[in-house]
Amino acid sequence: MREEQIEKLRGVVRDCVSKHLYSSAIFFADKVAAVTSDPADIYMQAQALYLGRHYRRAFHLLNASQIVLRDLRFRYLAAKCLEELKEWDQCLLMLGDAKVDEHGNITDTKDYNSMYLDKDCEDREINIISAICFLRGKAYEALENRVQARLWYKAAIKADPLCYEALDCLVEGHMLTCEEETNLLATLQFGPEDGWLSSFYSCLVKKYDKENVVETKFRELEQEVSNTKASGKSLCTLKNNTDLLACKAEYYHQCGEYQKCFELTSILLEKDPFHLKCTLVHLAAAMELGHSNELYLMACNLVKDYPQKALSWFAVGCYYYCIKKYDQSRRYFSKATSLDGTFAPGWIGYGNAYAAQEEGDQAMSAYRTAARLFPGCHLPTLYIGMEYMRTHSFKLAEQFFMQAQIVCPSDPLVYNELGVVAYHMKEYKKAVWWFEKTLAHVPSSLSEMWEPTVINLAHALRKLKYVLVFLCFKSCHES
Repeated sequence: MREEQIEKLRGVVRDCVSKHLYSSAIFFADKVAAVTSDPADIYMQAQALYLGRHYRRAFHLLNASQIVLRDLRFRYLAAKCLEELKEWDQCLLMLGDAKVDEHGNITDTKDYNSMYLDKDCEDREINIISAICFLRGKAYEALENRVQARLWYKAAIKADPLCYEALDCLVEGHMLTCEEETNLLATLQFGPEDGWLSSFYSCLVKKYDKENVVETKFRELEQEVSNTKASGKSLCTLKNNTDLLACKAEYYHQCGEYQKCFELTSILLEKDPFHLKCTLVHLAAAMELGHSNELYLMACNLVKDYPQKALSWFAVGCYYYCIKKYDQSRRYFSKATSLDGTFAPGWIGYGNAYAAQEEGDQAMSAYRTAARLFPGCHLPTLYIGMEYMRTHSFKLAEQFFMQAQIVCPSDPLVYNELGVVAYHMKEYKKAVWWFEKTLAHVPSSLSEMWEPTVINLAHALRKLKYVLVFLCFKSCHES
């Protein structure tokens, strides 16, 4: 077979892959590899087998090649096959013996050589080291070693900021505190053309900054414009990007502006009804507003379209929680956590359903599990404190509120609860200090959500016989 024929067959394989004709791709890639025995053609054949879901065969082909231990792409694809086969220990073994420190820096790179295939590709590529680090993180998470998973996800995004999946796992898995998220973003080496990406990532992490800071971030991204050299005209902006608007909706929810959040997510879901991150925020807003009919419709659609996703059964649990059928809501929150043990809302919902019926021991058990699984989420610790406060164990409640404050020092709700505890312990000066700190941390203008805080502050001042108490009550009455 002449070289021109072989090159044409390679083109056929690439075309078959682009058209998702994987059996055809496997057939022709096999013939090319048989004729040439070229490592690049063997890799192409393995890639076609992987895409055709012949994971065991693809792994055997790669493992039989002596180049697998010398070329990172061979090793990575072999590890991806083992990932699909759920052979996690073997997957880690295939990826080598590199180590990572607590900051996500790779400290032992003897297995990470620089031998690659297709080095002359014109497209911008994600660093293969980053992809390997990310796969290591997934393997450790599957083995329930979330400490190592967190370190390798950090290593992945530090190796290449374009590895969005690593950041997504860190954020959605609540693996980092507010401070850790900020520090991680500050260490990322963005290219000169990636300023927009740095801003976008800052919007994806926890958003408890002041309103003007967050709104500025959103405004900068919305005004980010793409130009072409050919026309010199603006092609698009990120103003109507669904991911960005979903971030904004999440921010509204954190600020307690539930109606505003619900209206925005409703618009987004009309445009993209299967955007699951937006769906989660929409469910949370509907819960706060008591929109049981919306929750019922959302739950029905999600269960029909995604019966194996935790989010679907979480939505069912939200509906039953909203109509105060807590036993049923617990059942579905539990099902959500059994489908995905790393789905934080499921665990928190499960605990809240017990707490709603004052079943404190079971609620605390769920919250403790959530606190252990999600060290970057302060809500489980906050809710444990609330349970202790409900049983008048004020010292214990204060300890857990302080822990929540360490994890997320910018959430005003934490300071409000500390103020309530101090008030109950008759430490009125401390209560005033915490309530004032609460109001100082409210990111937007005061809404109805913070009216109890103003009233609590007034009562604490009254106990201290401050004349200012009248002004607090007056302010609350006028709002």
